[in-house]
Amino acid sequence: QVQLVESGGGMVQAGGSLRLSCAASGTIFSINAMGWYRQAPGKQRQLVARITNGGNTNYADSVKGRFTISRDNAWNTLYLQMNSLKPEDTAVYYCNAESYRLVPDYWGQGTQVTVSS
Repeated sequence: QVQLVESGGGMVQAGGSLRLSCAASGTIFSINAMGWYRQAPGKQRQLVARITNGGNTNYADSVKGRFTISRDNAWNTLYLQMNSLKPEDTAVYYCNAESYRLVPDYWGQGTQVTVSS
């Protein structure tokens, strides 16, 4: 089992920055990749950014050049640096961990990000 706890959400004006953190605990040695997803009201949860064990990253087109995903080497903490925030970035942001084992993904409880215009 992997437990994920997000922090760092809040309210910011458009153009501002926030840094999200996700603290992982439990069987973190089984993590193959981690990512950030977001879900706005009335919309489906969507991938924001993902990073693999090898350090490969991918981003949603809507956040490329503005958001940066990173992690420490031991998968203890995952980060999402969000710059040049826009009102459309407003959502609940969830931390996700994928295991190399055949088990469902792990999810955090989510942290609210609100960007005002």
